[in-house]
This record gives sequence, structure tokens and C-alpha cells, in this order.
Amino acid sequence: MTQKPKASRSGALIVGAGILLSRMIGFLRERVIAHTLGASDAADVFRAALRIPNLLQNLFGEGAMSASFIPVYAGLHAKDPKEAARVAGVVGSMLALLTSILVLLGYLFTPQLVNLITPGFTGVKREAAITLVRILFPGIGLLVLSAFCLGVLNSHRRFFIPYAAPVLWSGAIIATAYFWQHPDAYNFAEHLAWGAVLGSFLQLAVQIPSLWPYLKGMKLSLHWRSEPVQTVITRFVPSLFSRGVVQISAFFESMIASFLRSGSIANLGYAQLLYTLPTSLFGASIAASKLVDMSMTDQRQEIGKDLSQGMRQLAFFIVPSSIAFLMLGHVLAAILFQTGKFTAEDGRRVWIILAASSIGLMASTQGRLLTTAFYALKNTRTPFHYSIVRVAVSIALAAFFSLLLPRFLPIPPDWATGGIGLASSVAGLVEFFLLRKALLQQVPFESLPAKYLGSLALSALTAGAIAYSVFHYASRLPLPIWISGGFSIASFGTLYLGLTLTFKVTESQSFYKKVRTRVPLPRKK
Repeated sequence: MTQKPKASRSGALIVGAGILLSRMIGFLRERVIAHTLGASDAADVFRAALRIPNLLQNLFGEGAMSASFIPVYAGLHAKDPKEAARVAGVVGSMLALLTSILVLLGYLFTPQLVNLITPGFTGVKREAAITLVRILFPGIGLLVLSAFCLGVLNSHRRFFIPYAAPVLWSGAIIATAYFWQHPDAYNFAEHLAWGAVLGSFLQLAVQIPSLWPYLKGMKLSLHWRSEPVQTVITRFVPSLFSRGVVQISAFFESMIASFLRSGSIANLGYAQLLYTLPTSLFGASIAASKLVDMSMTDQRQEIGKDLSQGMRQLAFFIVPSSIAFLMLGHVLAAILFQTGKFTAEDGRRVWIILAASSIGLMASTQGRLLTTAFYALKNTRTPFHYSIVRVAVSIALAAFFSLLLPRFLPIPPDWATGGIGLASSVAGLVEFFLLRKALLQQVPFESLPAKYLGSLALSALTAGAIAYSVFHYASRLPLPIWISGGFSIASFGTLYLGLTLTFKVTESQSFYKKVRTRVPLPRKK
């Protein structure tokens, strides 16, 4: 059996630290955008403009690289480092060429893309979207190359820098907002777009020093006929389509939201930023650290053991996250975004989307871990097939909940936007159960015990009810919203940890011991 390196034990922690730092600066970026643009038409345009070219980054970037390149490169490097470097050079060259062609085509056909993705945009709003997308497209090629660097560095267990690199992307936008202001909202959005392009360059550049030692033997080449390169391509295509159908779902969400009330796309973006935090912070960190290890072993019992452990760890963090979004979503939105042009009413609208999305948060996060196991088994087709099912269900239900149902029932416009989040939740549940059923036929792993889930849910619900009451009364005091809200969230976290310790949850005890080790309490004299 392949022995795992000791470094892998802290891999998830390092990835999580990098993602947490990136997300913290990302929230600061979003607060700046909320302060200056709020949930206005200009905010809708900026959100839509970011989403359209980001298709290329998500298709050819981190997701596809993790599924196809990392398992081949990591396994090959353990046996023949020179051949691994040659393969990396070919893959990097092909990725750069393909991305350059697609960026050029995207720039030329931007008006058609805007018409396709946001058909509800007309007049000045549509013209502004076209301008912003054309500004943003060149930076996407840099972000895809940044994802290639991430793939190489992750294979060498260099996790922190590539996952923290997006800090510079957010930082460039923040700096632009501070130093390059404009009274007109649309012109200001253009400035932010140029800041995003600068940030793309910085995100790539910061990884080069760490990557430099591994560039030896990597040469620009399009010699794609070797068996390892063919393997990467073979796995890349299903992964590409898998990521593609997920992006189609995101585009349809924007398309549907463009027909809803003004600010719907912006509020959807604010909600998704919060919603994806637990998935990225916990799901991605565990999945990224486990992928390299699982790719180096053929022992399915070991993969099943890793899965069971990972599912328990995820549940410990995701269950309270779901409850927090459901019961305290307005508090989170107020703390992070309520400033300037972003009002308390905007925060309430974000809460509706968050609450609807929270229903499927557990399934989406667990599904990400199951998908990683399929990738380690060199199976990219099964996740692809089920992602198609997920997208079909999500699109159909989003159109039904947000566009069709309000025509027959007196559903408020804010709740109609929440229908998009509800549709995504149901689709995530469907995909999870399909993935679980298929994986159980290949890898034996234990499901989460009902008693364990019950302890987590009871602890989170009790903590949520108390934290909600704390905010209700604290918000009446003459305190800034971030103080009353922050006290409420801190109460929720403290109570949840205390209750799970009372229930003797293993993950809670382990987490508490780690905190005590790193932050020792003062001893009594």
C-alpha cells in the first residue's frame, strides 16, 4: 500500500488558510462594491460582466486542471520527474493557445454573448455590459494560466500561495475603487473592470517564484501524442463538459434574474458569495488535499476511509453554516455589505436567497467530495453525467419558481428571486444522491450516522435561535450594525461549539483541542 506523506496531514489546513485569507479580502472587495454600487443597475451590469468571461476561467482553470492534470502529473512525477516536466510543458502550451483563441473570439462576439446571457438588459444597461465584458476578457487568459500554476504547485504540495493568490485580484479592485473613483456609476464600474484585469496579472505573477524550481524541463511544445498527454486530454474533455454544464446553470440564473426586479443579479451575486464560502473553505480544502493522496493509491478501502472521515469533518462545519444562512442571513448581509448604497432592505433580499440556498448546502458540499473520489478513481464521466442532470433540474425549477409561478400566485418579487436559490438546492440534493449511489458501487464508505447529524442539527438550531434573539435586542441599542451583528454571530459560534462539546462530538473535541494548543489559556498562579 502506498504510504502517504506526512505533509498531507496538514494539507487541508494549509489550503483552508489560503482560501480563508482570499475570502476575507474578497468580502472586503464586495463591501467596497456594495458601498459604491449597492444593488443598482450598474451593480447588475458589473456582476453580469464578471460572470460571462469567468466561464473560460471556470472551464479551463482550477476545476478541469484538478480533474485531469493533477492526478497524471503527480503520479508521473513520483516515477519520472523529467517526463512529468515535459508533460506539464505540453499541457501548459496547449492551454495557453486554446485560451488565447477563445479570448479573441469572446472579445469579437461580446454583443452576441451579452444578448444570450442577459436578454433582459436593454439600452444603456446593455451597452455598459458589452463594454465591461470586453475590458475583462484579456484578464481571463491570465487567470487560466494562474490555475495551471496551481495545478503544478498542488502536485508538489505547495498549497498556500496558489490558494491565497486571489487576494491580489481582490486587492487590485479595492485599490482601484479607492484611487480611481468616478461620480457616474457605469464609468466607475469600467474602472473596477480595469482593476480586475490588473489583479489577474498579479495573481499569476505572485505564483511564479514558487513555481520557478519546477520549471526545469518544462518547454513550450505542442507534441500531444505521448500517452500521458493523451491521458490528460482524455480526462480533460469530460471534466470540461462537466464544468461547462454547471456554468450553463449559472448563465441561466443570470438570464432569469435579468427579467426580475432591478438589482436581482447584484443581490444574487452577494448571496452566492456568502453561500459559496463554506463550500470553498471546507469542501475545497479537504478535497484539494485528498486528491493528490487518493491519486497515488489503488487501495479503495483507504479511499473509502478518507471519504467517511472527510464527510464527518464537512458535516461538522456545513450543518451550522446552513442554519446560520437560514436564521441569521440578514445579520451576515448587514455585517458584510450594509454600507453606502447597500441598504437594510437589500440585506433582507439577500437573506431570502441565502435561506433558499441553504437547503442544499450540505448536499452540494458533500457532492464535491464524492466527485473528487471519482477523479481519483480516474472516472470523470460519472460526475459529468450527473452534473447534466443537476443543471437540467436547476434550470427547469428556477424558471418555474421565479418566472412561471409568480404569474399565477401573488408571490412578491423578492421571493421570486429566492426561487433561483431554491431550485439550486433541490438540484444539488438530486446530484448528491446520484453520486452517492454510484460511488457506493465502487468504493465502500460509511454514511453519516443519524445520531451524529441530529447532534449537529440540534446544537446549530439552538445556537441559531439564541443568536437571533441576541441580534433582535442588540440592534435596538445605539450601536453600529457590525458590532451588534458581530456579537450575534460570535454568540452563535460559541454556543454551537459548546453544545457539540456537551454532546461529545468527536470533531468538536478535536477542533477545541487544536484551538487550545494554538491559543493556550493563561494559567492560574
